[in-house]
Amino acid sequence: MSLYTNLQGRVRNTNLPKSHGLQPIFEAVVNSIHALEDRKNLSTSGKITLQIKRDNQSPLDLDVSHPAGEIKGFIVEDNGLGFNDANLKSFETLDSEYKIDKGCRGVGRLLWLKAFRNVNINSVFEDSGARLKNRIIKFDVQEGVKIVEESYLPRGEIKTCVHLEGFEQKYSVYTPKTIDSIAHALLEHCLWYFVRPEGIPLVTILDTDSEVNLNDLYDDYMCESAYAETIKIKEYDFDLTHIKFRASSNKKHGLALCASNRLVIEENINGKITGLHGKISDDKGEFAYCCYVSSPYLDKRVRAERTSFDIEKEIDGLFSETEISLNEIREKVLERSKVYLEDYLKTNIKAGQERVNNFIDEKAPRYRSIVPHIEEEKLAVDPNITDKELDLLLHKQYAEIERGMLEQGHEIMTNFEGDFETYKERLFKYLKTAEDIKKSDLANYVSHRRVIIDLMEKAIQRTETGKYEKEELIHKLIMPMQMDSNASPIDTFNLWLVDERLAFHNYLASDRTLNSMPITGDTSTKEPDICALNVCDNPLLFSDTQSLPLASITVIEIKRPMRNDAKAGEEKDPIEQALGYLNRIRNGKVKTFNGRPIPNSKDIPGYCYIICDLTESIVERCRFNDLTPSRDHLGFFGYHKFYKAYIEVISFDKLVKSAKERNRAFFDKLGLPTN
Repeated sequence: MSLYTNLQGRVRNTNLPKSHGLQPIFEAVVNSIHALEDRKNLSTSGKITLQIKRDNQSPLDLDVSHPAGEIKGFIVEDNGLGFNDANLKSFETLDSEYKIDKGCRGVGRLLWLKAFRNVNINSVFEDSGARLKNRIIKFDVQEGVKIVEESYLPRGEIKTCVHLEGFEQKYSVYTPKTIDSIAHALLEHCLWYFVRPEGIPLVTILDTDSEVNLNDLYDDYMCESAYAETIKIKEYDFDLTHIKFRASSNKKHGLALCASNRLVIEENINGKITGLHGKISDDKGEFAYCCYVSSPYLDKRVRAERTSFDIEKEIDGLFSETEISLNEIREKVLERSKVYLEDYLKTNIKAGQERVNNFIDEKAPRYRSIVPHIEEEKLAVDPNITDKELDLLLHKQYAEIERGMLEQGHEIMTNFEGDFETYKERLFKYLKTAEDIKKSDLANYVSHRRVIIDLMEKAIQRTETGKYEKEELIHKLIMPMQMDSNASPIDTFNLWLVDERLAFHNYLASDRTLNSMPITGDTSTKEPDICALNVCDNPLLFSDTQSLPLASITVIEIKRPMRNDAKAGEEKDPIEQALGYLNRIRNGKVKTFNGRPIPNSKDIPGYCYIICDLTESIVERCRFNDLTPSRDHLGFFGYHKFYKAYIEVISFDKLVKSAKERNRAFFDKLGLPTN
């Protein structure tokens, strides 16, 4: 039975990702290397030239990003064995096994037709009679392989030129455009041939007006000779080649999986080995590391286009004992990479740990108590990691420790098996972890206070425009606006900035109308009007009730920094405003949040706090209300007999200063700066 091949169908079914537009050129160069190997002049007089062909555009028409013109094709020339009869027969046979010992699958030429409209080959070689013969071949999808001309030459030079013409746009637009980028990509793909003992011929890349010697580029890449070793994964041997590239190569730390002496896939391993972050150094300077991996296992499972492998990422169950997964290969190779790089990574590991320690000491002491519970390797971070990234990393570790502690706690409390001493040891270990977690929670709370104080201190300063922030920002730092204690979680309140006792309340409201508050029956519409005119003048209101007869009402009024327009009247005097709010709440017959009436609500003690700068007009209103200056002259205080209210006017400077002083002991304990 005869089988026929449809070339157009084969090309259509050949997979070549758009990002792999240079793959056909790489295949042509590798073919040239094999041709030189067959002629036995690989590293003596062997030469390969890759010429980039561009559009013939005038300088005025050129794209400024590609001043040499768009790439339209390539010419690969070598002085290898050439297209003699045996090689021609192999070329005409799809899936040929003629050079299978070199890792060839006989499908590379399909990639030529996938990315280029036609291919022309001109080959001068020695035939069986040692005569020079010139063979011109045309290769395209429509006619396949067609010999255009054959002739004998009296003399000449053995060489083969492969013209790849009509670069398909869907590939050309994704292909590197400059000679340097193409040279680097070719070196990456063929690096194995440079590293191996047999060596490689002289490889030159030519462009319109520039030239790159790939051998020199390789020398520029390499820090020193590659180190090779073989490991076994299950029953297969894997050859590892450890290479150090010079820092100037712009290489990333990588793991490269190869098949048939060609690079197939490469992945970045930056951060996947403890201490492997950015460039690392030896006695010759900085370098980037890469491990090239080859194996018969990879050769058997590489896809025909050599752009990926038919290997599962992870294998579980029945076949996990015999089959090898990509993750298993990666894991085993990185273990050896870690050993190879061990001496070079010590500096990075130390620097990463110091970065963590400094961050915890200076900005995040909440993590100090849990550091002993984190694996040392997980603390060897990139020394250049940002504060945000480091905070997220440590928080993730904290969450894992807390989850593990909860699981361990449930197990300990429900499983009493074993002797008492063993159980006691497990229990003490659990309690120690729980204690450290709680220390971290407390440190986190204290650190939060430090941040709030810093923000408050910044909020009261003059901005770059020469003006001051509106009181809205300061209001939000103390408590979110348009909220009450029923809708807003208590950890969003920072009432401790004013007075620590304010944390204990029965009901708390911020920027809400009096008639919407469940603690009073006041129906006055005056207060909402004032709020509407100046939203930022709205007060914070709440009732502190330990028992029904011992209730108190506190009003906090906030003004814009350096505001100097206070005068008599509830509209302009913040002291009168606060007393007015207090009076309306009392007259509305105060009751608890749950609706229980408070006896004699008109006589409930009141506390009024006015947060503002001590401008001339504010000082005048304080004197008018017979308030006493504080000893530090940063505020005023007094008692209003008629309203039965304690009044305190607190300057922003005093607010920040007092908050720092009250929390100084905690900050000192955590090592947080207070200035």
